[in-house]
Amino acid sequence: MTKIDRVFRISFASVYPLYVQKVEKKGRAREDVDEVICWLTGYNRQTLADQIERKTDLETFFREAPALNPNASKITGVICGVRIAEIDDPLMRKIRYMDKLVDELAKGRPMAKILRA
Repeated sequence: MTKIDRVFRISFASVYPLYVQKVEKKGRAREDVDEVICWLTGYNRQTLADQIERKTDLETFFREAPALNPNASKITGVICGVRIAEIDDPLMRKIRYMDKLVDELAKGRPMAKILRA
């Protein structure tokens, strides 16, 4: 199993509390995390909670997502030392989009800018 395959097998339920913890340390709320993840994936708060409860892996989480936001391609920059635009694997790019949105929340960026309004 490759490193990328291992990332895809990580449960969303194990990543989600880390996202929440990261933004709460910076004065943002769990609801903000939910808002950006729902914006990106098309889940609503209930279907997002269902994914967490089912402990789906990241691959399943994105495969079952209702619809990737059409503005997701506007998410640019570097995450974990890698430029998002240079990520070839579509699933890894979606995971990094989510990481980047949470990073922007934690950095205090206004929600309208995070959601590419």
